[in-house]
Amino acid sequence: MTLRDHLAELRVRIVRSVLAITIGVIIVMTFYDPILRVILRPYKELCKRRPDFGCDGTLVGIGPLDGFTTRISISLYGGLVIAFPVILWQVWRFVVPALHAKEKKYAIPFIASVLTLFVFGGFIAYWTLGYALEFLISWSGSEVGQIYQVSKYISLVGLMVAAYGVGFEFPVLLVFLQMVGVVKPSQLRKNWRYAVLVIFVIAAVITPSGDPISMLALAIPMSVFYLISILIGMLILRRRRKHGDGDDDDDPDDEALAGASA
Repeated sequence: MTLRDHLAELRVRIVRSVLAITIGVIIVMTFYDPILRVILRPYKELCKRRPDFGCDGTLVGIGPLDGFTTRISISLYGGLVIAFPVILWQVWRFVVPALHAKEKKYAIPFIASVLTLFVFGGFIAYWTLGYALEFLISWSGSEVGQIYQVSKYISLVGLMVAAYGVGFEFPVLLVFLQMVGVVKPSQLRKNWRYAVLVIFVIAAVITPSGDPISMLALAIPMSVFYLISILIGMLILRRRRKHGDGDDDDDPDDEALAGASA
């Protein structure tokens, strides 16, 4: 394809992605009230469980535009989540012409893995939200009442879902890098201690609430996913060697790992 053809193809994919996001925004805006109740549930349950915090589960709008901006924010966040499968498919359709036939067959597993891990990450973020709020409120002291601005609460929820969703895509990236030969399973295995340390540091940085419970809820699954990605890489390496298309300069340690995974 020429550069003009590539740009035309990119424009088509972007337009379709924007349309999918727009449809998702409209859907979320239509069901805004039920969605808002679900988002507020962890905070309401926390206030019932801890009456000493001095909160009643309600949020306040300080400015006249808070209600409008909150509705727009929730609709945009929800629209992106709903359109996420379409966006992934458009990205895949844009890059697939440059792939070999053997690589194209990974489209469905790739998209399914990304979606599953993103949803799982969002669920973990939602599950830990109440514990994160409890940790943060407890630091304010018993004499401090809790009145939250609705826009700030929604921003916290959105950032947590995004951080966990993106963080849980970590194994997909590692598997991809092993498939294209950038890293090898033996390299990941030898450096697993440093990798786990880096994972915990990253989790501490990207966790919006900053509490240890949320950080551990992100870092521990990422560490487990790191080990699983090594196992998947070993299986891929073993399969390639079985079909005679492995690299000649692979480490001997990789052969032992591939044999151990059989």
